[in-house]
Amino acid sequence: MYDKKYHNSDLKNFTFLVTGGAGFIGSHIVEYLLNHGAGNVRVLDNFATGFKKNLESFSTNKSFEFLEGDIRDLNTCQQACKDINIVFHQAALGSVPRSINDPVTTNAVNIDGFVNMLVASRDQKAKKFIYAASSSTYGDSKKLPKVEGEIGMPLSPYAVTKFVNELYARVFALNYGIKTIGLRYFNVFGPRQDPNGAYAAVIPLFINSLVNNKTVKIDGDGEQTRDFTFVENAVQANIRAAFAGNFNDLNEVYNVAVGERTSINQMFEIIKELSGSDVKPEYRQARAGDVRDSLADISKIKNHLGYNPTVNLKNGLKFTYEWFKNNREFINS
Repeated sequence: MYDKKYHNSDLKNFTFLVTGGAGFIGSHIVEYLLNHGAGNVRVLDNFATGFKKNLESFSTNKSFEFLEGDIRDLNTCQQACKDINIVFHQAALGSVPRSINDPVTTNAVNIDGFVNMLVASRDQKAKKFIYAASSSTYGDSKKLPKVEGEIGMPLSPYAVTKFVNELYARVFALNYGIKTIGLRYFNVFGPRQDPNGAYAAVIPLFINSLVNNKTVKIDGDGEQTRDFTFVENAVQANIRAAFAGNFNDLNEVYNVAVGERTSINQMFEIIKELSGSDVKPEYRQARAGDVRDSLADISKIKNHLGYNPTVNLKNGLKFTYEWFKNNREFINS
């Protein structure tokens, strides 16, 4: 992966910090940066949801640096941001159900930790602060496709924290001149996404079940729709955001998606065909806090940042399924 180039600048002249770099999306950003000769890539992670195995292939790279720590500690954030040009802030506690079960910790990590990172980026004079926002910010809005300037009311504590992140980023840009860009991810999936645990995302969960010939459980009727986005598209958005040069492109939020709407049932059928399995899904009660339908308008990020998703759902699922099948240590580990 990441032979494609989404930047024009020479990365050897830049230093990067990826918070949550041992996690799913964060480790892919690290991979891209190192593959393209970044001068220095520092990862900050506490392994709450990330894994050491996601960093193993980078450990011998002279440009790679790891700092174990928690974004809830301001001193750690200051240390992590020292001598950094561009911050990719991916660290967060994801999952709507997790936030409903434990809103206090979700708030502490996603809001207190976010503010700590903004403060540290300001104090250490980072040039750009690119952060992971979320499509959950659209909340109960029924309008499709989702347009950045039109949101509804949040449906979960997680959604609240992600909306507050956007507000804080705007305030820090106004008051301190920090250059920020928020990326509202729409159901990102791909290799290294954790298939285990109570809060596993739906695609690795389905793949895990089918690889092990277990029953796939679908929440609700499966007709809810999502704009599933392969991780390489999310990495592209981060890199393009990091090197956005026009003033009008900065201090904005952008949808990161493909612009295609697929039901959970349709997605399951694609993975089922890839696996050759005849397993039938088991339907159960819908999850609290979930939105019914999601589809992104990606015209803003295309026009401002030159983003163009290169991997569609079917190709992304094929690549992801084959990766998990060939990397069994990531399943049931």
